[in-house]
Amino acid sequence: MTIFRLLACGFGVWFVRELIRKDESIYYIAGISLILAGAIGNIIDSVFYGVLFTESTEYQIAQFSPGNGYAPLLYGKVVDMFYFPLFSGTFPDWLPIWGGEDFLFFRPIFNFADASITIGVFVLLIFQKTIYEHSERLKQIQQENSLSS
Repeated sequence: MTIFRLLACGFGVWFVRELIRKDESIYYIAGISLILAGAIGNIIDSVFYGVLFTESTEYQIAQFSPGNGYAPLLYGKVVDMFYFPLFSGTFPDWLPIWGGEDFLFFRPIFNFADASITIGVFVLLIFQKTIYEHSERLKQIQQENSLSS
């Protein structure tokens, strides 16, 4: 699986270079680059974490211990380290299904790589019209250049 991930990231690097070479939209390049950076970050995490750290459990934080890790090279886990619950409370009793149950708003636990991937996807979604228009302008310019040649 790691070999596939490395090949996919290699393709991603090539793809970003092609986008830059073709003068694509900065939003397209930034979105894809953020997704690629997150993927590479998760690969680095899974490749080296098991070798460099002891295993973390619910009651024990991982300790830096090069060579005494919990897994061999390439077999580590991706580590999520950020947890920002914004507020908690109880659903009102009159609410169907969840009435009276406790809730915690923003429960996800994540890392920098996950955040990078998420932001990259949002950039692509939010600026998709701008990206498309830029791409169409490039095609039009290329057509005009090929007709004038």
